[in-house]
Amino acid sequence: MLYCPAPASCLNSKNIHLHMKTVFFQPIDYMIFFFLRFKFKIVKITLVSKLLPLYILRDEVQRELHRDADYPCEVIGSWNTWYGEQDQAVHLWRYSGGYPALTECLRKLNSNMAYLAFRKERSKMLISRHNQLLLEFSFWNEPVPRSGPNIYELRTYQLVPGTMIEWGNNWARAIKYRQENNEAVGGFFTQIGELYVVHHLWAYKDLQSRQETRNTAWLKEGWDVNVHYTMPLIQKMESRIMIPMEHSPLQ
Repeated sequence: MLYCPAPASCLNSKNIHLHMKTVFFQPIDYMIFFFLRFKFKIVKITLVSKLLPLYILRDEVQRELHRDADYPCEVIGSWNTWYGEQDQAVHLWRYSGGYPALTECLRKLNSNMAYLAFRKERSKMLISRHNQLLLEFSFWNEPVPRSGPNIYELRTYQLVPGTMIEWGNNWARAIKYRQENNEAVGGFFTQIGELYVVHHLWAYKDLQSRQETRNTAWLKEGWDVNVHYTMPLIQKMESRIMIPMEHSPLQ
């Protein structure tokens, strides 16, 4: 679940692609319309040991791609897993320009000698890679760079097929209960890859702050109702705690 066709964001990592931001409407009969504006890509990479040379090479290549205006993509965040599946890197990329931007980026990467050299070295050190193309829920906060130090929680939900609209309607109301400590970073759902998967990205100062923030939400009237209605929509859920990499815009 995450994205990886782009830059040097791969190790055992998840890359999240934000393809086009969705505009969320909630008309009568709980109908939602998702219109695209940006695309995100999430990439998950699983690594082997002795990876310092790869980390250094990846950081150099990724920074160059992020800064190069000729590439219609940018790094939103890069993390290593602290709690959850170990020895894994997660990368979130944003692509501006829809599907043509994805095609253009792939074409340019295939002629980028630095990236090709990185990819060759990376292949010697990876156990697996996995990516997803995502859309962003418009009622969620837009991911923007933030200073640290923070820890990040990526909560992933596998929904019952056909329930994405109901999930969106409930969370469009619920998100207001989770803004007090600026913890909401972004909310996404898959467009390509494993379908009916939702990712919620949260930021906290530390694990104690995470616990206190989550407990506070239960004291707010209405939060429990939204949880009650969304729980039956979930087939499987997962939480991972991540530490930002040094070059990540989300610190």
